[in-house]
Amino acid sequence: MSLEPQELEDLTSKIGRKPTSTELQIVAAEWSEHCSYKSSKKHLKMLPMTGPLVISEKGYDSGVLDVGGGYVVTAHIESHNHPSAVEPYGGAATGVGGVIRDILSAGTRPIAILDGLRFGDIEKDQQARWLFKNAVTGIADYGNCLGIPTVGGEVEFDKCYTNYALVDVASVGFGKKENLIKNHAKKGDLVVLLGGSTGRDGIGGSQFASDSLESEDRSAVQIPDPFIEKLIIEAVLEARNHNLINAMKDLGGGGLSCAVSETADALSIGIEMDVDKVHTREPGMHPDEIMVSESQERMLIVTDNAKLKKLQEICKKFRITCSVIGHVTSDNMMHVKKGKKTFARLPTDVVANATLLDRPSKKPAYLATIEREKKLKPISDYSKMMMKFLASPNIASKIWVYGQYDHEVGIRTVIKPGRDAAVLRLDNGKFLSVKIDGNPKHCYINPREGAIGCFEEACRNVVCTGAKPIGMLDHLQFGNPENPEIFWTFLESLKGLTDFAKYFKIPCVGGKVSLYNETPSGPIKPTPLIGVLGLAEKKHQTNTKINTDDVLIVVGNTKNEMGGSEYFEYIHKFIGGRCPVVDFAESKKNMDTVLDVIKKGILKNVHDCSKGGLAVAISEICMVEQIGCTVSLDKVPGEKLDTDRVLFSESHSRYLLVLEKTNLKKLEDILKKNKIAFGVIGKFGGEQIRFDSGSKKIMDLRVDKARKTWINSLRELVVHG
Repeated sequence: MSLEPQELEDLTSKIGRKPTSTELQIVAAEWSEHCSYKSSKKHLKMLPMTGPLVISEKGYDSGVLDVGGGYVVTAHIESHNHPSAVEPYGGAATGVGGVIRDILSAGTRPIAILDGLRFGDIEKDQQARWLFKNAVTGIADYGNCLGIPTVGGEVEFDKCYTNYALVDVASVGFGKKENLIKNHAKKGDLVVLLGGSTGRDGIGGSQFASDSLESEDRSAVQIPDPFIEKLIIEAVLEARNHNLINAMKDLGGGGLSCAVSETADALSIGIEMDVDKVHTREPGMHPDEIMVSESQERMLIVTDNAKLKKLQEICKKFRITCSVIGHVTSDNMMHVKKGKKTFARLPTDVVANATLLDRPSKKPAYLATIEREKKLKPISDYSKMMMKFLASPNIASKIWVYGQYDHEVGIRTVIKPGRDAAVLRLDNGKFLSVKIDGNPKHCYINPREGAIGCFEEACRNVVCTGAKPIGMLDHLQFGNPENPEIFWTFLESLKGLTDFAKYFKIPCVGGKVSLYNETPSGPIKPTPLIGVLGLAEKKHQTNTKINTDDVLIVVGNTKNEMGGSEYFEYIHKFIGGRCPVVDFAESKKNMDTVLDVIKKGILKNVHDCSKGGLAVAISEICMVEQIGCTVSLDKVPGEKLDTDRVLFSESHSRYLLVLEKTNLKKLEDILKKNKIAFGVIGKFGGEQIRFDSGSKKIMDLRVDKARKTWINSLRELVVHG
């Protein structure tokens, strides 16, 4: 836990003296990459962050969107990668707790959790299986204890995450606009620490997360307690209702050091605090330890003398400890004392604002040859291959995962996990659709186009539920930024996301940058994760029962872009080729048209086409609905391609629409009028999933057998190895 020599020099010159040991600890925590974003902050400004629905207030830890009728939705995303790689149960659980408190700090009630999980090759790697199993249990136990539904997410396995884990947790909150906390403070206001006691767990967690994972530092992993968190949620919301909170911030990375300095800096105030007043879990803790401990389930609240008694009564009612640890001053200083003795006295703007870095970037050498394809062994039996494909960890159903989560608690969940996106009922009569998506395989081959593809896929998923995208969250996860080639991939991804966000007018309402994601065996693939929020005025039926003679239509062109596809990587063990590219104009046209058709109520089922291509997307509809379908591959729109490319290309902007035959003419007229590329490619009925090319049968699977394999294979792999 130390500063770089240049940073120490910088700090010494800014404060005009040699820093004390406590000051060094405070600044090392706040200036760590994890807390300061010193490598990325300059560049993040390129993202569009304003829009007609965006509400901005100083000091918010979550994005806020106005959803009408006097209501707002809040959203935030966090990661707990390093801790989860060391202690997956506690690491993943505390990741949930942290992002929930970010939602709470705006004064809104958390109503949903989504998780993005990534691990090594679980077919061959026992450690990856252990990490996966325990991270899922940690998330399930924490969320279920809180009574907040885990409504969606994604799971992916890739060798680049060997001996590591990416655990991303997004949360959504909901509340009345008038109840939002308007962060403010004046001289003499009191600073209160509320919630769990401060212990030695999680000391130096932010610095631990700002370096490559070389050692298993368990002391840097926090201990979760969901029951205290549940009580904190209820106490804080009651205090909010009584107007007792002037300002609020959760204690996350950097603990008290960051919460105090960032609150003071955001509100242009000073804070004087006494570490003796902090309720601790262990006796004899040094001021340095108290200031950088990242013990969980703690909130920092600024209130005033007149409101304190009522706040203390609410905390007592919910059996939560609250301590007055300091007060607001007007000198813009962060003053840390122990009794009468001063241990740190620093300008808040110095602590809260690390010197931003200009990292060099350089295109990685491997990209010069990555798009070259090699000759692949032809597939002799597509039916046999497809059964193997449906059982593969990245394609198989994730019901084993989300089956452990309570996704119905809170009675808002209208569309549950397992569909394109989750849908939640809001109190203003509208519906919120949420989805997170990532694709490191595409991003490795082309960081810019790969990131755009993740964004578009999340939008497609939301559109499939009849909702219009209104905001996005990004979580940018890369290796060591000191490596110019890795930093280049970060910048390219960011530029791609910016271009897409601006074109579609979807503001970025929050995000996270997580760097230094590497182990001694190397860095992870570029892994941007994108969350999209969509709003629908009413509930749309996009997954009603499919019957015999219902028709299958594909919207969008299938192209020769197989790079990073599951088919290339899992079946042929080949990494390379050209990754799918989004045509913005075509994407917008398809998106708007599909939304329009859903609103007209003529569709029975809508599903996006992504991982595994058409073959997997169509099979998923058949397996979920337990009905067969005969598909003509020669009717799929796009250039003339080899059979395997039509089946498994992961081209973007494609949607599968199911409808009754009687509505077909109406749909075709709309698609033709909007100049949409589409094909009537299939008819439902029977018990077989069948793909034909002309008069030739290409693939034939029994629905029940395929479904059994698809649903059971992941559980079998994890439970029985």
